[in-house]
Amino acid sequence: MSTLPNNAVETTVEGATVPFYTFEENGVTYLYFDTSKTGHPEPMVNAMAGLKALKDGQKLIMINHKAPMGLLPKVEADFDYEIKELPSGLFQITFSKKSDAKGATDFNDTACNG
Repeated sequence: MSTLPNNAVETTVEGATVPFYTFEENGVTYLYFDTSKTGHPEPMVNAMAGLKALKDGQKLIMINHKAPMGLLPKVEADFDYEIKELPSGLFQITFSKKSDAKGATDFNDTACNG
């Protein structure tokens, strides 16, 4: 999915610097944002804002110009993720909260180390 579906609705996410959208697909509610045209530190800032806003059972989709390797170690205790390279050369990262999330993620840590 490189484009938003027709049923996507813009939503407010605290701390975000790009537009976020929600939509439902196959019974799952998704939160979606695109930082593929932004520079450092916006991908990290928006990923943390989106992950913090994620409710149980929801998934977060991030579209970015590269896989966010500095972000992943910061969130892997609490979130599963799947990275997919799109035909456009962009990357889609889909996050979901782990059922046994440890609550270890520091959502204020938006420094990019990777």
